[in-house]
Amino acid sequence: MAKVTAKLQVTIPKALASQYGIVPGDEITWQAAGDAIRIVPAAAPAKLRPLEERLALFRAMLRRQREREERGRRRRVAKARGWTREELYDRGRPR
Repeated sequence: MAKVTAKLQVTIPKALASQYGIVPGDEITWQAAGDAIRIVPAAAPAKLRPLEERLALFRAMLRRQREREERGRRRRVAKARGWTREELYDRGRPR
């Protein structure tokens, strides 16, 4: 049996905490349920993927990033528009 402290705190019995996977730091929700109180543990955190799978995903991300960077490095051919970018910076300057 648990007691309510002067600060209105309650200790969850270890057997119940273990049964429902409640660990220190977890958040729980208190819900009124008629003439009783229901304690609902927060959703379980998402399980991590295995290390090898995470490394494979990381390597694939790096490969895609390198491909994007390579595409960005390729020099674009300027379209014939009758002027160049350098000419824009010479306008208005004394010659």
